[in-house]
Amino acid sequence: MQLKHHGAIDGVTGSCHQLILADGRSVLVDCGLFQGAETAADGAGSEQLAVRFALDGVVALIVTHVHIDHVGRIPHLLAAGFRGPILCSEASAALLPLVLEDAMKVGVTRDARLIEGFLGLVRQRLVALPYASWHTVFDGVTRLRVKLQPAGHILGSAYVECDLHETGQTTRVVFSGDLGAPYTPLLPAPKSPYRADVVVLESTYGDRLHEDRKLRRERLKTIVETALANRGTLLIPAFSIGRTQELLYEMEQIIHQHRQQAVAPGLTWDGLDIIIDSPLAADFTAGYARLREHWDKEARQRLAGGRHPLAFDQVLTIAAHDQHLQTVQYLARTTRPAVVIAASGMCSGGRIVNYLKALLGDARHDVLFVGYQAAGTPGRAIQEYGPRGGYVDLDGERYTIRARIHTIGGYSAHADQVDLINFIKRMRGKPRRIVLVHGENRSKIRFAEILRQRFPGMEVVIP
Repeated sequence: MQLKHHGAIDGVTGSCHQLILADGRSVLVDCGLFQGAETAADGAGSEQLAVRFALDGVVALIVTHVHIDHVGRIPHLLAAGFRGPILCSEASAALLPLVLEDAMKVGVTRDARLIEGFLGLVRQRLVALPYASWHTVFDGVTRLRVKLQPAGHILGSAYVECDLHETGQTTRVVFSGDLGAPYTPLLPAPKSPYRADVVVLESTYGDRLHEDRKLRRERLKTIVETALANRGTLLIPAFSIGRTQELLYEMEQIIHQHRQQAVAPGLTWDGLDIIIDSPLAADFTAGYARLREHWDKEARQRLAGGRHPLAFDQVLTIAAHDQHLQTVQYLARTTRPAVVIAASGMCSGGRIVNYLKALLGDARHDVLFVGYQAAGTPGRAIQEYGPRGGYVDLDGERYTIRARIHTIGGYSAHADQVDLINFIKRMRGKPRRIVLVHGENRSKIRFAEILRQRFPGMEVVIP
């Protein structure tokens, strides 16, 4: 058995890992897009999408979840000649065509006929697997079975257990994908597998701890009230899938508890506009609502009580581009407080960029980061230099930052250091080898040291 890595080894994007068996057959786990400074990891410019590895012997693609840094190169994978099935969870199978349609429009073509033809091909290849059920990829003298387990990162996310039988031996390899943390809205927390021989483990937050996730809703409430006291706009860059729905879920709870309390001068929580400015986010939110059987117990109880955690009265959804531009201009020239949630989560494109251009230079407004900002992205620059009155380059122009900048670390959809350690610790059969991926170098190096201390004799590798 061999492992090859075609992304997410020099940073946190472009996830793509290859598990190769003794007879030459192999599977890919994810095939994601490079972003930010990491676009140079697999070429430069448009080549961030390229598939620069041989597909000989690749019999299947396994998708851990549908974030673009894990699935964004699938169009190019198919164009390069991949003909195998695409295995994923049932919820991911419902959401993946939405993500790939958007990826095609942004990175490949806007020709509707070509896009629909591609999506038809993807749907033919999709194999939706229920959680906790073994699926045989191929059988014989060399055999491979896979099982998906809930990862708690976004709806449909999974870690992958691979059971290999070759040369008379059985090996269990686990790919973590992106692991979530406890108390993620809508999702049950991930549980460790019973055993593993080798674990390919993400390390995004391997060098740090999140803020107390139980207190994050109170922090969100406080920041909204502080931000809107100046009768400005609170901008929240958020990925269309996962973070947007989690924020809506949390905001609904705040409004439910504090409906008649003031959120700004002359404005109660009940009258606050929460603007979702992203057609893709709207589609995903509707998808989340349709897939409510995958929600956790708390979310289903709210629904049974007559509440609508993702579609409540204060939410305004903007679809048309001209309406988006009008909203940007309106918020820039008026003093109506509002919360805007828009993609992309790292400010590297999408509608959030127009809001930032119009509002960053005005001290009335605020920006709140609730997710990881990769090196080289505008989001990282705003997060680092905004509090010092610095600037950020957007679409080739420099914008001074006068808006206030906030970060809530407790909202990360990724497991932190303790959660990652617990993922290993709670296995009854501990792995002999851990391969750290999906993290910046400082995070991987620090986390490797901690793992070696906690689990003496365990081999920890940074590829």
